[in-house]
Amino acid sequence: MLQERFGDVTFKGKPLTVFGVALLPGDMATEVTLNDKGFDGRKPLLASTAGKIRLINVVPSLNTGICDAQTRRFNQEASTFGDKVVVVTVSVDLSFAQVEWCAAKGVDRVLMFSDHYDMAFGDAYGTHIKELRIEQRAIFVVDEEDVVRYVEYVPEISQHPAYEAALAAVRELM
Repeated sequence: MLQERFGDVTFKGKPLTVFGVALLPGDMATEVTLNDKGFDGRKPLLASTAGKIRLINVVPSLNTGICDAQTRRFNQEASTFGDKVVVVTVSVDLSFAQVEWCAAKGVDRVLMFSDHYDMAFGDAYGTHIKELRIEQRAIFVVDEEDVVRYVEYVPEISQHPAYEAALAAVRELM
């Protein structure tokens, strides 16, 4: 049975329930299998990005203003990281919708993974919002050894994350 954390996230001030344990820096990242936007089927997130620093950008849906801006910001930043870092976005959008969104927005430096199938990521990383079946906005930085080095769970769905703090965590690991 998954832990439920009522009130850890709000939407327009209304408290909601999040499934899963909130991760902390120093925790081991959990391997989850997700659909990728390339229709290659389901892929293990950590194994498919092994040996890299990962900035994992978690958004409720790409078709909302903040999620759009957040993902495009990290796509832009990805070009400054070189090949030691991979930026991953996880949302509950279907894979084909992620493909269409990336094409429309010119997003080409971010790996896109869909958690729509079974909410495996949300349950493992503590971002699955029970009432809405979407992800809580969050940022994780995971090092090459699969250790979580930075965590931000954004407490209000309609707020931006702390971009600079997440980017500083990535740069510190580089």
